[in-house]
Amino acid sequence: MEIKKILCATDFSESSLNSLSYAVDLAKRYGAKLYLIHVIYDVVKTSSWYVPHVSLDEMHKEMQKDAKVQLEKTFIDEMRGFKDIEHVVLTGVPYQEIARFAKDEKIDLIVIGTHGRTGLDRMLFGSTAEQIVRYAPCPVITVRPKHA
Repeated sequence: MEIKKILCATDFSESSLNSLSYAVDLAKRYGAKLYLIHVIYDVVKTSSWYVPHVSLDEMHKEMQKDAKVQLEKTFIDEMRGFKDIEHVVLTGVPYQEIARFAKDEKIDLIVIGTHGRTGLDRMLFGSTAEQIVRYAPCPVITVRPKHA
């Protein structure tokens, strides 16, 4: 088995921080490129809510900018000197965007934490990790939180 590209999806939760450690370790072992991805959830794509287009576009631009900064700064310690990484911010339904990116970029392995969302969010939107396992074009490693 050859692993050249690893995707690690994050929602900035403790669980995704834990999964990043696995992804970095695997990327180092295989000499693979690591894609650290955050998807901004686009509620409009999953509901019939009307949101004025102009304000939504501006909001998404600002959220993408902030998420990119957070991706680059939040996980500095976890990178432990790892350099072959690309930070990607997408907008849409997380599992769909992650599966699409994995297919388009020919990702060999996805690493994702479980239990990112809790309570009402999980009930309304479902488990992103569960959906990625179901729809991903490649193998998926799910990483449980340390306290679970």
